[in-house]
Amino acid sequence: MKADKNLIKKEDFLDNISYLLRETFEGSPEGQGSAYLDRGVGVFATIEKISAETASRSIGENKASIAAHLEHARFYLIALVEFMNGRTEKVNWDESWSVKTVNVSEWNLLKENVQRDYEKTAEAFQAIENWNDDNIGEGMAIVAHTAYHLGAIRQILKAVK
Repeated sequence: MKADKNLIKKEDFLDNISYLLRETFEGSPEGQGSAYLDRGVGVFATIEKISAETASRSIGENKASIAAHLEHARFYLIALVEFMNGRTEKVNWDESWSVKTVNVSEWNLLKENVQRDYEKTAEAFQAIENWNDDNIGEGMAIVAHTAYHLGAIRQILKAVK
């Protein structure tokens, strides 16, 4: 059987999607190119110095706070990893927007949970033996969706300052 030269090697795909996930959360590595306009900025650097009070403020039409966006992105990570691992039951997406405001301890816990769930997602990517149409789409959706919420958080932060 002749190998198809048009196939994407698992390692190449995994390296690239993992890099984008890492950049979304950790920011771009020093001295390397960036997929984002703002170099070195990821979820963790963005939320690091935000107070619980600021995280609870909302602006705009949908009135979602930084805390709400962060919890939704965290919930999304876990839900899509579950789908990548075979989950078929529907998800209550309204539940992902349940956080509106946070006190100091809730904010700190949310940030810790985002760190933990990001690490679980990165590990889940590494554990996939066979990337197929479904889990490739879900992996790409994780990166795109969390990048959107990173942008939303950064825009809210600019507006509330």
